[in-house]
Amino acid sequence: MAVSTIKMPQLGESVTEGTVDKWLKHEGDMVKRDEPLVEVVTDKVNAEIPSPFEGKLVKIAVSEGETVRVGAVIAQIETAGAAAAAAAVPAAKEKAPEAGVAATEVPPEPAGGRAPQPIPQPVSQTVDGGEHTRLSPAVRKLAAEHSIDPTTLRGSGMGGRVTRDDVLAAIETPGPAAPAAPAPTRPAGPRPAPAHIDGKREELAKLSIMRKSIAEHMVRSLATSPHAWTLQEIDVTNLVRYREAEKDSFKARHGTSLTYLPFVAQILCEALKEFPWLNSSWSDEGVILKRYINLGIAVSIPDGLIVPVVKEADSLGFTDLVRSINDLVDRARNKQLKTDDVQGGTFTLNNTGATGSVASQPIINQPQAAILTTESIVKRPVVIGDAIAIRHMMNMCLSFDHRIIDGMMAGQFLGSVKKRLEEWTAGSIRL
Repeated sequence: MAVSTIKMPQLGESVTEGTVDKWLKHEGDMVKRDEPLVEVVTDKVNAEIPSPFEGKLVKIAVSEGETVRVGAVIAQIETAGAAAAAAAVPAAKEKAPEAGVAATEVPPEPAGGRAPQPIPQPVSQTVDGGEHTRLSPAVRKLAAEHSIDPTTLRGSGMGGRVTRDDVLAAIETPGPAAPAAPAPTRPAGPRPAPAHIDGKREELAKLSIMRKSIAEHMVRSLATSPHAWTLQEIDVTNLVRYREAEKDSFKARHGTSLTYLPFVAQILCEALKEFPWLNSSWSDEGVILKRYINLGIAVSIPDGLIVPVVKEADSLGFTDLVRSINDLVDRARNKQLKTDDVQGGTFTLNNTGATGSVASQPIINQPQAAILTTESIVKRPVVIGDAIAIRHMMNMCLSFDHRIIDGMMAGQFLGSVKKRLEEWTAGSIRL
C-alpha cells in the first residue's frame, strides 16, 4: 500500500534543522491536502506546515519538542488513492513480500498491453541503535561543549533518540558517562550550575522551543559577526504631518492602515541601492553584493520574534509596499506564514519605537550585513538656525558587520536615509 513521507522543510536559507513544536493531527486522522499538519519552530520562524498530500496520517516519526535535520522524515501519510490502487491489484499479487524485501505496488496494466515497472514504496525506518545515535547538529554541539558522550545517554525522543533535553539533564546531573572529545576549534566552556529555585519566592519558567531557537540564533550571530553600532537623530516633522492628514483617506481608498514603516522602507531601499555593501553578506571567498533587495520586517509575536521578507521590495510602488508589509505582519501574528515568506532576506528593518524605545542596539540577522531600527517619534525642542522650534524627532540605529562595513560607510548610509526623510515631501512617494 502506497505511503508518502513528510519531511522537515527548510524554513530559511541558512536553516539546517527544525523543531516540532506541536502536532495538529494524530496518528489515524484523515488529512486534507494543504490542511495544517504540524507547527515547526526554527530560529527564523514559527510556522504551520500544511500537508502536501491527502490521506490518512499513519505514522508520526518525530515527537513534539524534538529537533531534526532539514529533510528528515517527520511523518508518513497513506495517500487517498492508495487504498483504491491496492484494491485494483489482482489477488494473486497481494501475497506478503519476503522478509527484508520492500513491498511494491503494481498498478493495473495500461491500454496497449505494456506492463509498467513496479513502483518501489518507501520502507518504514526502523528505530535501532543507529537511530538512537543520530543526533541533530544542535544536540551534538551541546554535548561536545559539555564533554558528554551522547551514546551513553538514555534518549527520550522517538525510538530512544537523544534530544537536547536529555543532554541538558545530563549537564545538570553529572554521571559516570565517558566524556566526549572536545571540539578542536573551540574549548568547552564552564559547565553551568544547576538552577536552585526557592519554591516559595521563585518560579522556573520553562523556555519555549521558539525562545530557545531565538537565543541560539542571537548567540551565534554575535559570535559570527563583529558588531558595530551607530545612531543618528532625524527630524520627521514633514512626514508626521503628511501621515496624520492622509491616514484616514488612505485606509478608505485601499482598505489597509498607513503606518510610518512603509515610508522608511521605501527610502531605505533607495539608500541600499546607493550603498550596496549594506545589502550584502560575508563569505570566505569575498563579500557577496546583492543586486536585489529582499527586505526583512521584524515582527514581534507573543512567544518571540520572526522576520518575514518583502521580496524585491525596491521594485514595489508605495501602495503595494504598504499592502505587502501589512499582509506579512498580519500573517506572522496569526502563524500563517509560508516557507517562502521567511527566506532570502538581504537586509532587516525593525521598529523598536513601537515599544517606546528611543535608542537600541539590534543584533544582525545572519547572514546579512546590517540591521536598522526606527525608534519612537517624540516632540522635542530643536534649534533651527537661531530659533528654537518644537519638532517631531526620531532616532535611527544601525548595527553592522564590521568585517564588511566601516564606520564611515555606515555613517554615510545612515546620513543618506536621514537626508531623504528630512527632505521628504508628498512627491517623494514612488507610486
